[in-house]
Amino acid sequence: MTTQKNIEGLLFDLGGVVINIDFDQALQIWARYSRFSVEGLRSRFSMDAAYERHERGEIEASEYFAHLRDLLQLEASNAEIAAGWNAIFAGEISETVNDIQSVRSRLPCFAFSNSNPTHQVAWTSAYPRAISSFHQVYVSSDLGLRKPERAAFESISEATGISLAAMLFFDDTLENVMGARAAGLAAIHVTTPLDVRRALTDIGLL
Repeated sequence: MTTQKNIEGLLFDLGGVVINIDFDQALQIWARYSRFSVEGLRSRFSMDAAYERHERGEIEASEYFAHLRDLLQLEASNAEIAAGWNAIFAGEISETVNDIQSVRSRLPCFAFSNSNPTHQVAWTSAYPRAISSFHQVYVSSDLGLRKPERAAFESISEATGISLAAMLFFDDTLENVMGARAAGLAAIHVTTPLDVRRALTDIGLL
């Protein structure tokens, strides 16, 4: 059973847990530059090898955008592609941000996002209240590692000085939750802000 006594730190995903994501907003912008409709773009886009390499910092934004330009047949500049790319962010999830701010004085709160430099600039600028709620934000493109890889969680453990077994992790992607559990973390699959609140209440923080 997870209790406050055996939890020494809280680790939160950003997109879908702290910040709302609406990928259709990107597709709607990209459709202006493509012969494909929004539905056509949705069917072609995937979190493919290039996407993962970009999130590991193995390729620059310009190379990834060139991949998108070819994949989605975009007649668009890098700036126009980036405008769509950054349009996915749809506001902070205020209930969860409020809860993090309520507990951060009692346990250190960290964020770990599978993300990239273009997105990092966007969410840091757009959501300062949410981002400043964390003692540290870790980004896959800086680490060279992505969730749900065990090595990614081990890297966070080493950076924070908190053992994997003493970390409570929150993510909206089940694959990441399962990967965290396999690595030894307690992990909560977040489908609504209430999932975060319940978990924080269960360990006596709220």
